[in-house]
Amino acid sequence: MKSVISLLIAIGMLLGGASGVADLPSAAGRANDELITGDARFDLYLPLIRGKKVALLVNHTAMINEVHLLDTLLTLGIDVVKIFAPEHGFRGTADAGEHVASGVDKSTGIPVISLYGDHRKPRPEDLEGLDLVLFDIQDVGVRFYTYISTMSYMMEACAREKIPFVVLDRPNPNGHFVDGPLMDTCCTSFIGLHAGVPVAHGMTVGEYGRMVNEEGWLPEGLKADYRVIPVKNWSRDRAFRLPVRPSPNLPNMKAVYLYPTLCFFEATVLSVGRGTEKPFQVIGHPDFPGDYHFTPKPVPGARHPKLEGRLCHGIDYSLLSEDSLRAMARIRLDWIIGAWQRFPDKSTFFLPHFYRLAGNRELEEQIKAGLSEEEIRASWAPGLQNFEQIRSKYLIYP
Repeated sequence: MKSVISLLIAIGMLLGGASGVADLPSAAGRANDELITGDARFDLYLPLIRGKKVALLVNHTAMINEVHLLDTLLTLGIDVVKIFAPEHGFRGTADAGEHVASGVDKSTGIPVISLYGDHRKPRPEDLEGLDLVLFDIQDVGVRFYTYISTMSYMMEACAREKIPFVVLDRPNPNGHFVDGPLMDTCCTSFIGLHAGVPVAHGMTVGEYGRMVNEEGWLPEGLKADYRVIPVKNWSRDRAFRLPVRPSPNLPNMKAVYLYPTLCFFEATVLSVGRGTEKPFQVIGHPDFPGDYHFTPKPVPGARHPKLEGRLCHGIDYSLLSEDSLRAMARIRLDWIIGAWQRFPDKSTFFLPHFYRLAGNRELEEQIKAGLSEEEIRASWAPGLQNFEQIRSKYLIYP
């Protein structure tokens, strides 16, 4: 029955299109234009994959009207022979940073290769026998959200093995702004592979991959056989709701809009609400002054949350409206500075890996030195201007 339903849905999409997200009215007045994600635009990519051995780099977000891309392609007779999975796994249930083992998809028997943990880069044997790799993952437009790093590593592997790489693009919910400190060459890691990229880059994964490929950011001068299947009827001023949480601790649009700022607190002693009903919507600590209270507890997606079992005092940002959070359109540096100023023991506030999230070693020192938000932002300005110039060459959407 499931395959029949999948087939009917797929045929309906082929004839009339289908939305991969639930739309919100936009300021541009385009709410009546149906938004169609790349994976639902079968007419553009089925001719590329028919008769070929295909691998998918996907997770739980690769959905077309509540049917996973894998199930839809199998129903349409596409020879999907392998699945690659990013952080949080193929089904999207693993904790952040949790090692995810490779295995077999129980529903289809197709091998699943985890690209998180000790095996972040695909090996040549992983790609053996493949004719093409399809990427379909919902991103949130933030440099340290690791899906774009996994994509870059797969692009590199495909370039080495001369295998085409096709991105089925999706909107960026934070695509309406560019902001934040830029990645320094000294601080690159899996949560920020490419120097010169700010925290909020304002690009879809399809646009970002074009930039990586064309700017020569793959190692050793490699260049992938790269193609994007674009979203139809999306522009950066068009707000929308993600139909599926992109990772376990981004449960709603408020968390998605707050993530570019609140993730900085992951590298401080404060909790961001993992293990509560409001992950990435609150901050707190037992010693932090604040009227709001929460106690982190083990939950699916946060089995060992920071400050587990301890009563935390802090701030509840979920009280802000969804519209106001989207309209902020910037990193709330004042929140980070303010939290440091209010924390009693400032010597313990920052954790050793704060520089990895910031992308440089300056931001922590600037905050400790008492620089104002305006002074810190002025230090970002030249880099942001340079990035905007580079970025502009690869934008697909208005």
